[in-house]
Formats: sequence, structure tokens, C-alpha cells
Amino acid sequence: MTDAREAIPDTADASSVTESGGPVPLLDPREGIPPVVADADAFAEIVTRFAAGTGPVAIDAERASGYRYGQRAYLVQLRREGAGSTLIDPVGCPDLSALGAVLADTEWVLHAATQDLPCLAELGMRPTTLFDTELAGRIAGFPRVGLGPMVESVLGLTLEKGHSAVDWSTRPLPEPWLRYAALDVEVLVDLRNALEAELAAQGKLEWALQEFAAIAAAPPAPPRVDPWRRTSGVHKIRRRRQLAAVRELWQLRDKVARERDVSPGRILSDAAIISAATAMPVSATALQALAGFGPRVHRRALEQWMTAIEAARVIPEPQLPPATAPHDGPPPPRSWTDKDPVAAARLSAARAAVSTLAETLNLPQENLVSPEAVRRVSWAPPADPTPEAIASALSALGSRAWQVELVSPVIARAFTESRGTVQPRPAEPRAAESRTAG
Repeated sequence: MTDAREAIPDTADASSVTESGGPVPLLDPREGIPPVVADADAFAEIVTRFAAGTGPVAIDAERASGYRYGQRAYLVQLRREGAGSTLIDPVGCPDLSALGAVLADTEWVLHAATQDLPCLAELGMRPTTLFDTELAGRIAGFPRVGLGPMVESVLGLTLEKGHSAVDWSTRPLPEPWLRYAALDVEVLVDLRNALEAELAAQGKLEWALQEFAAIAAAPPAPPRVDPWRRTSGVHKIRRRRQLAAVRELWQLRDKVARERDVSPGRILSDAAIISAATAMPVSATALQALAGFGPRVHRRALEQWMTAIEAARVIPEPQLPPATAPHDGPPPPRSWTDKDPVAAARLSAARAAVSTLAETLNLPQENLVSPEAVRRVSWAPPADPTPEAIASALSALGSRAWQVELVSPVIARAFTESRGTVQPRPAEPRAAESRTAG
């Protein structure tokens, strides 16, 4: 890995890194903390200023995860050469489409872009091109890819990260929080430039550019099917009526949380939902005896949760939720040995081959190729699994060209080598699987 510290910006004295041997604390934005933009006139000035700027634009957003319902942005930070930095309050300026329009042909630099792009899109801001410094770090083989560790290892600077999990819906925002937010975009373009050089030196820049293009072009994620099944601990629930109770409690909690604009976990914990669904209490008194429904829970709230449990109790048997979530892909890999041992052997060989290749290339296995793509092509491979046929299958599953080129030959070879290691069983197990999936 090449030394990218020569890209240290003018916010730090490069000689101090060499003399001390340690990172330089980045304590204040170079132009000071910018004022928070919260009205139309101030926002119009920002649009003009950033339109006149040059080069990439660094963008970050702060949410109130764990405090508020949903993932909306409560602060947006931007920095661009010639425009400086700005902090925008989306509560006062809920429509940032004018800013998005003047930056439409500008490369956006974000860290962990997929986390911030949805809330930025809600404000009317969508990139056409981007550079994701976290993903660049993964592809370059850095062991720690959080913004703080990346800035430290690449630029020799340390960022104060003490306010990452605060309630950003707080108004007014305290000055230390604003300083932290401004610093998050202070050196993001410098980090981008250093990582671009690192990727080019490793021969991986084209790989990263294809990944960035895929993120920028990706459509919004579809709504989750049965989101209640993501309740922590739901795997402990075995009976369908208890699953119905999980669903009813989750949906009621979600409704209350949305109405109050509060994080659902602050209304009722996942552990409390699982506890109630397991016990299926018959009264508010019995419910209050369970973990998560102690004496501090108001009687009216207890009765509210009891309505969800009672609703689950009277659902007709045919309408109870299935024991497992519906899916259109292969069954869980743990069941492959029984359902199709030949497919299990293919998957084992493919996983080992991909793991070895990823280690050779010094990048995470999941960035080399999607584990889901490997599972799907292993469960239902082409009739003649040549490298070309595997390449076509992976492309159809959304793999990028660089991934297909690298992975197809090793998966095809793994499939060939797995032949004859296991005797195939009759096809009845898979037929049974298709019946149960319906």
C-alpha cells in the first residue's frame, strides 16, 4: 500500500506528522464554524456560492437515529473549493432541490454513501456521479474504514468523533456538535484524492469507479416485505400465533412511533415484544409482570399493548403468518446438505475459491462479489457452467463487470472440481421445497 500522507491538507503541518510520528488533531474548521442556514434567503446565497465553486463537493448528513422516527436528515454539511463549508438545517430548509440542481454535474464525495443518499434524496438532492471514501477504503484493503480511522491512516489527522450518536433533532444545535459536523467534510475531498491515488497504484481504480457508478444509478430500495420479521429475537418464536403477536405488537408500535415522531425502540423494545409474544398474557396485570412492561408502564399503555395481543389471539388459523418469511431465492444454505447435496458441494467450493481470490486481491470477500449472487448461481447454475455461462448468470444478478471478469473463472473451476465429490439425491427434496415456498 502506497503512502498517501503527502496529501495532508493545509489544515495541518505536515512536518509535525513526521517529527512526532503520530497523527495531528484536527480541532477547528479552517474558516471557523459556518453559520447554520435555516431560511430561504440564506439558502439562496448558499446555492449561488456553491454554483460558483470548483471541483468535487464533500457532503455529509446527520440523522437522529435512535431518537426520532425514520431516517430523515437534521443537518446537511457541504464543502467545495471556492465555496467553503456550509451547514444547512433541513427543518428550516426542507427543499434543497435548487442546490441539488447546481451540483447535478459535480462529483459528490461521501463516506458510506448508501447511508446518506436516501435522506438527501428526500430533500431533493441526488448525485449523478460520486466517490465513496468508505467503499474506496474497502477496495484498497484498509482494515478499518470508518471516517475517523481512514482520515488518520491516510492523512495523518485525527477527527473528534464524540458526537456521532447524539440527537441531531435538538434545536438549537450546540456549538461543539456544529464543529464536529463541519469537520466531517473538512478533509473529505483530500481523503478522496489520496484514496484515488492509492487505488490507481494498486490497479483497482476502475473497480471502484464501477462500484460508485452502480451506487449513483441504483433506484430507491423497495419497501421491506414483512419488516416486523426483523424484530431482534424473532428466531426464538416457533408458533405461528406467537408470530402473529409479534406482528401485531410491531405494527402498533410503529404506528405510535410514527405519530409521536419517536424511535420505535423508545416506545417499546424488541425484547419486550418477544417476551409478550412468547407468554401471550391474558390480562394487563399479567403483561405488566413481563420484562419490558414493568411498574413504570402506564395502565393505559398496557391496555393498548393488550389490544395487539388479543388481535393476534383471534386471527383465524389459515390467516396466521407463515413460520418463515416468503422468499424467491434458494433456501438457507444450512439446509442444502439435506435438500441438494450436490448444490451444497458447489456452494462450499465456490465460497472457498472466492475467499482465496479475495485474500489474494486484499479486499473483503463481500466486495469482490455479493454472497447472495454466489448462493443463487450455486443453487441454480447454468446447464453447462463454463466461465462464460457463469459470467452471464452473475451479470444478470447485478454483479459489476470487474467482478464478473475476476470471479467467473474461479467459480466455474470450483463447480467443475466439486463434481463427483457427492452423489446426487433424487429431486424430490427440491420439489418439496417449491411446494412449501408456495
